[in-house]
Amino acid sequence: LSELGSESAKIKAMGIMDKLSTDKTVKVLNILEKNIQDGSKLSTLLNHNNETEDEERLWRDLIMERVTKSADACLTAINIMTSPNMPKAVYIEDVIERVIQYTKFHLQNTLYPQYDPVYRVDPHGGGVLSSKAKRAKCSTHKQRVIVMLYNKVCDIVSSLSELLEIQLLTDTTILQVSSMGITPFFVENVSELQLCAIKLVTAVSNF
Repeated sequence: LSELGSESAKIKAMGIMDKLSTDKTVKVLNILEKNIQDGSKLSTLLNHNNETEDEERLWRDLIMERVTKSADACLTAINIMTSPNMPKAVYIEDVIERVIQYTKFHLQNTLYPQYDPVYRVDPHGGGVLSSKAKRAKCSTHKQRVIVMLYNKVCDIVSSLSELLEIQLLTDTTILQVSSMGITPFFVENVSELQLCAIKLVTAVSNF
């Protein structure tokens, strides 16, 4: 999926995505939706009482792998939809909604807690985590994966603004996109995401 995401970006840049068979493209989008769905509601902040530190780390790695895979599926789907001269059949409402659902969930539950301590809440319901707990959750390996996910989500948010300029979306979807575009301005340490959000908010205001 990572390779598919990269290749779809190249094909989009070359402006030849519309040369592909519409039926096959739609079939690919439907398969991508299943892959997006797989990681769209997975919490990366799980904390299991009965597991050792190693077991928990392995569990988190597995979850992050699935979440990253879903991000690649989102990017591929959005690259297809925002390519020039695409047929109407590729703007599948369910796929668009799934991309937005995935992005909103992981901004709120994965990325904001990693970048802004205000969003970091103890999964056991004990309020904000202590500084020691915060540091414990920031291993180098995990941070590298989080940064990679952050960059992918920035690309998704930026591409969604392109999609708004191409395709008419439902009012419900526009409301979701609007909240996604506004929230980053209340989060610390996410300047790249805020730049992408400006594009998204501008596209919504022009809608």
